[in-house]
Amino acid sequence: MKNSNPEKKYVRLHDVDWQNWTPQQRATLTFVMQDSHILLIHKKRGLGAGKINGPGGRIDPGETALACAVREVQEELKITPLGLSPSGILRFQFVDGLSIHVQVFTASDWEGEPMETDEAAPLWTPLDRIPYDRMWEDDRIWIPHMLAGNKFEGRFLFDDDRLLEHELEVA
Repeated sequence: MKNSNPEKKYVRLHDVDWQNWTPQQRATLTFVMQDSHILLIHKKRGLGAGKINGPGGRIDPGETALACAVREVQEELKITPLGLSPSGILRFQFVDGLSIHVQVFTASDWEGEPMETDEAAPLWTPLDRIPYDRMWEDDRIWIPHMLAGNKFEGRFLFDDDRLLEHELEVA
């Protein structure tokens, strides 16, 4: 998650002008749920390579967040998520200047069989065994709220892949 600008622009979460904050990237994350399991991925390339996460990626120009969520799951796991529901908004600011706005969705069903691709390997994971130690640090903060059916909005300040500070509002 490095930006070409090595100068650190942000040191504290409150250094960010969140009222006028404009992200450099917009993206989605989607979590397919089945009974007491969640479909995670082992990310093979791109942002977060090597980490466990939900399928997701950048919203293309002219694309809606919902369309992006469906497309990214199709590309990464070869399934079509169904019954998508918005769960939360995540705003990530990195000390080097990179900024990403992420819309989080859950899916209650899907068509197809999850398959490994060049981008990701599927991991059906029991809800009580989510491997937070192999995920982005922020995941352990908001995923439990998503699993409980709560809506949430979070702001996170990262230095590369290290979480420095965060704020989370839960509805």
